[in-house]
Amino acid sequence: MLEKRYLIRTERGFRVGLDFQGATIHYDATNPRARDYVWNKAKKNYYDMGIKVFWLDEAKPEYTAYDFDNYRYHAGTNLQIGNTYPVDYAKTFYEGMEREGQKNIVYLLRCAWIGSQKYGALVWSGDIASSFESMRNQLAAGLNMGIAGIPWWTTDSGEFHGGNPDDPKFRELFVRWFKWGTFCPVMRLHGDRKPRQPQFGMTGGASCCSGAANEVWGYGEEVYSICKKYMEYREQMRPYTRKLMEEAHEKGTPVMRTLFYMYPKDTICWDVEDEYMYGPDVLVAPVLYAGQKNRSVYLPKGEEWAEVFTGKEYEGGLWIETNTPVDVIPVFVRRRG
Repeated sequence: MLEKRYLIRTERGFRVGLDFQGATIHYDATNPRARDYVWNKAKKNYYDMGIKVFWLDEAKPEYTAYDFDNYRYHAGTNLQIGNTYPVDYAKTFYEGMEREGQKNIVYLLRCAWIGSQKYGALVWSGDIASSFESMRNQLAAGLNMGIAGIPWWTTDSGEFHGGNPDDPKFRELFVRWFKWGTFCPVMRLHGDRKPRQPQFGMTGGASCCSGAANEVWGYGEEVYSICKKYMEYREQMRPYTRKLMEEAHEKGTPVMRTLFYMYPKDTICWDVEDEYMYGPDVLVAPVLYAGQKNRSVYLPKGEEWAEVFTGKEYEGGLWIETNTPVDVIPVFVRRRG
């Protein structure tokens, strides 16, 4: 790849992008020949053996030193075209699978840019921190992604970096995040839990040790029962979610929708940042702070709303207070006239 100029180049100094398990440099996804080269490797070793869906990590150059003027691509300098790299990265696999005749191409992708949605990108928000602050940031990120025209989006439930399944504080964060994931475009669980596992071997990536177990039953019986409840709830919503996905495919409509997207004439909706609509009928108000026992929820006017887990009914245009025990996320269904 170096000889064929299929790697990102540097204007000066030692050619290195990321210092991880040694000095590395990313392939130049803006070069069509480099894309073909990488796809043919994946095709030979995975696709031809039956692997039809990929988890594409590191879909952007994660430089150790962000000297953007130092990196050059086939399509131009990093300063000129750097943000478009994830789109070309997505093309690598999309175009390769398309040539093989595959339909309905989708894959999990770590980064995106305008246009990535055209190439089967289901974006997740990367390796995020273990905190309620990070969870609040993810809600903002997901809503902005939808408004930007990228409807398929997800997070690592409970975050990625750290977190001990035996820690009560982390269990609280985990279960709040997991419940919120029920009402995201894609519900999934991932993370590098503590304590890290011992190293086996000395070659390859052996020094990059695995994290602790991260299955839903690894957090104790109480957490497991809550996770089971919400996984079953997600399954019950499958027909509704399929309709949202179809609409996103045909029109680019966000699956997660800001309140003002649905209710632009309700001025309060333009200021509410910690609630959203999961499609046209379900309002979701995640619990975003540790130890929170209740929270205020605004219900847009012009509608009647029913709280899913209590059955209480409300007129729209009001702020209400709702209880938020650890097994509950405030969710309201719009009553159709």
